[in-house]
Amino acid sequence: MNDQNNQIPEDMLAMEISEPGGPEQLVATRRPLPRPGHGEILIRVAAAGVNRPDVMQRAGGYPPPPGASDIPGLEISGTIAALGPGCSRYQPGETVCALVSGGGYAEYCAAPEAQTLPTPPGYSPAQAGALPENFFTVWTNLFERGSLRAGERLLVHGGSSGIGTTAIQLAANMGVRVFTTAGSAEKCAACRDLGAELAINYRDEDFVAAVKSATAGEGVDVILDMVGGDYVQRNFSCLRSEGRLVQIAFLGGPKADLNLAPVMLKRLTLTGSTLRAQSVESKGRIAGALEREVWPLLASGAIAPVIDSEMPLKEAAKAHTRMESSAHIGKIMLICDEGIS
Repeated sequence: MNDQNNQIPEDMLAMEISEPGGPEQLVATRRPLPRPGHGEILIRVAAAGVNRPDVMQRAGGYPPPPGASDIPGLEISGTIAALGPGCSRYQPGETVCALVSGGGYAEYCAAPEAQTLPTPPGYSPAQAGALPENFFTVWTNLFERGSLRAGERLLVHGGSSGIGTTAIQLAANMGVRVFTTAGSAEKCAACRDLGAELAINYRDEDFVAAVKSATAGEGVDVILDMVGGDYVQRNFSCLRSEGRLVQIAFLGGPKADLNLAPVMLKRLTLTGSTLRAQSVESKGRIAGALEREVWPLLASGAIAPVIDSEMPLKEAAKAHTRMESSAHIGKIMLICDEGIS
């Protein structure tokens, strides 16, 4: 293991899940440092993003894939501390952000080099750490699986979430007409500020009727949905002919009672994916596309992650409580300060 000045400690602070349950089950512990394997780098974590899958894992509903750390956390930013065998792109001391399969809520985390990207110029640790999970997810689902193109119409459910704020900005920047749903007037205003043409408060208004009204009855070309449940049939109603429904989560439940006639009559496509279980090669390919297509937009300031709040790593339980309240707009970030041990 090629390290920087041999100053890497033997153990680290980490936030582990003591047992499945509420946010209070996130407790501070000491863990041995992970050792980077072939093709991996060891990162001294500066910031870690909080995501819905972390909440699901803590509650006992989303176990880590085989071989992944049991410590939650799917995205990090920080400084390279050491290189595993076979790594050559980066050097110790460089700042990066990375998509990981677990282990982010800790002072150190091992990450595949292929899933690691350079920190955009001028970005803070929180900004860099807010990038991987959202941008990997949005890029692969909207622009690859959903084949979203300039001039089309997009409906994003949950527009004020980390995923939603990313999808709105990317799509609007690429010449897409963006509609979105959100749960309050404040959240709708935030979505419009990011580039949404229409923001629908789903608590007060039927999004199907609102979309039909805004499109002269035609509907949208692509829908990015993280609700599932009874939204699926309603999404079919919102899609125009040849439309694509991209499912990335199911906060409203994984099952739905469906009438498939609209799928056949309008030649609709229903697709979706989960990111965590994909291979390193697959995620590395996505990272390459992001670096070519999206990193220049981040560097220029054309788009930027939306940060809701920053909390110390030891306040992971508080961060999960905020996420479960759904009061946040954008990303909730955990900050791993020097001397936190």
